[in-house]
Amino acid sequence: MDKFENMTSEELLQQVNNAIATILIGGQSYKIGSRQLTRADMAQLRGLKKDLEAQVVAETGNDLLDNAVVVYFDGR
Repeated sequence: MDKFENMTSEELLQQVNNAIATILIGGQSYKIGSRQLTRADMAQLRGLKKDLEAQVVAETGNDLLDNAVVVYFDGR
């Protein structure tokens, strides 16, 4: 875990994105002979991605009206 302690939020986010891509391309788990590999849980990775994206936005200070939606009702 030491190598992850020195990483920035952006670097960690890239690692999470890579892990998600690996699961999307190669599947959640696979088996070769009697050995089986199960990758990280997709739901946990998505939650971690959302948290890291929020950290990156907070660090850059560009979060004003981020993810905002503007709706215009013309009175009909």
